[in-house]
Amino acid sequence: MFRFGNIEYFWSLLLIPVFIVIFIWSRILRRKALRKFGNISLLSELMPFSSKNRPIFKFTILMLALVSFIVGMARPQFGSKLKTVKREGVELIIAIDVSNSMMAEDIEPNRLERAKMAISRLVDRLNDDKIGLIVFAGDAYTQLPITSDYNSAKLFLNSISTQIVPKQGTAIGAAINLGMRSFTPSGQANKAIIIITDGENHEDDAVLSAQNAAKEGIIVHAIGMGLSQGSPIPVVLYGQKDYLKDRSGNVVITKLNEPMLEQIVTAGNGIYVRANNAQIGLDNLFDEINKMQKSEMESRIYSEYDDQFQYLFAIGLFLLLFEFIVLERKNKYFKNIKLFST
Repeated sequence: MFRFGNIEYFWSLLLIPVFIVIFIWSRILRRKALRKFGNISLLSELMPFSSKNRPIFKFTILMLALVSFIVGMARPQFGSKLKTVKREGVELIIAIDVSNSMMAEDIEPNRLERAKMAISRLVDRLNDDKIGLIVFAGDAYTQLPITSDYNSAKLFLNSISTQIVPKQGTAIGAAINLGMRSFTPSGQANKAIIIITDGENHEDDAVLSAQNAAKEGIIVHAIGMGLSQGSPIPVVLYGQKDYLKDRSGNVVITKLNEPMLEQIVTAGNGIYVRANNAQIGLDNLFDEINKMQKSEMESRIYSEYDDQFQYLFAIGLFLLLFEFIVLERKNKYFKNIKLFST
């Protein structure tokens, strides 16, 4: 398992483009100064050991050394010991709707991004529970198998978009069915599926799927994303923002289908929460999750991490030494060796 112990040091990489701009500007000023002094070709004859490319080469080496030190300070680490630990928690599958209607902006900045932010906050509050991610539109796909690795959950969450599922539509039933198959096989933990969608189900019988989940002891909750008055669906056409239209040229308005979601949670013995611009409602769901009986689960985790920064520091020091050895001017004894052109 690989991780960085101090990722905040990566902000220092922003210094690289600043140094590049300063270097380029200094080279431009130097060339202007030489032109004022005299003809460039004549000056080259007067300075036979001057090199145009050596300063660029030295600067490149210096920047590579800086990158090595910055990455080293971020403390890259490899997990060195994998062990099995026992925890008490529940298993959660979060199924998030990625159909085009989730781009509606009645929930700011849009339904999908607001849902992702809410899920991220939920992950931050989990302790010994397992979590999995499912994305669905016209069909459902596993985005992240059930895991206790919350960092991976956030990483996969950030990559979710409306382009991740090729078939458009809203198949809530398929998401529930996939969620039922995604829990740990033969696991004894209590299980719950959280559906985050605008409820515009067009593909299957989601209520029947929720009933089947309840029969297996799986609770189905739902968060309704969207407002009752609805909103147009933004699209980008020819580089400009527009709104999705039907075949008659009318703007399509997507509305939250609360009755559908209420039927689903009733069948799945869960609760329904409607999101708005003030709050998403995950606090209520988190309270319900905490009420669930915790069961003992086994997880394999890395318990020890070894720092690997010393290798990057060694590379950085080597590059600094190499940069120091390489002179900006040609050596009079090796001037005919074309290691650096001109």
